[in-house]
Amino acid sequence: MELKKNKPALLLMGAIIGIINGLFGGGGGMICVPALIYLVSMPTKKAHATAIAIILPLCIVSAIMYLCFFDIKLDITAFTGIGVLAGGILGALLLKKIPNKVILILFALIMTAAGIKCLIG
Repeated sequence: MELKKNKPALLLMGAIIGIINGLFGGGGGMICVPALIYLVSMPTKKAHATAIAIILPLCIVSAIMYLCFFDIKLDITAFTGIGVLAGGILGALLLKKIPNKVILILFALIMTAAGIKCLIG
């Protein structure tokens, strides 16, 4: 689909992703990836990479809001952040090597597991 025709849908998608990320402190990418794949017909790997680029500024804004208004454990945040950075680099490198079908299956399994975990506590 053309960008001109999709601007309203993309703006709405962005607003929904922002609300989800702001409410739950994350999860915007879980909505963004399928939306890019199914609403904009973006190839799987490009959707995952684009979602990361979309989520980055959103996470920065959300983090600033949480730092200002909530009690954040900065020592845990900093230490875990090191692992997140290393994992993010490794994940991005692996994305280039793993077939699209495997990426979709892994993503679906992770989303399903997260949903089940939320339901059962």
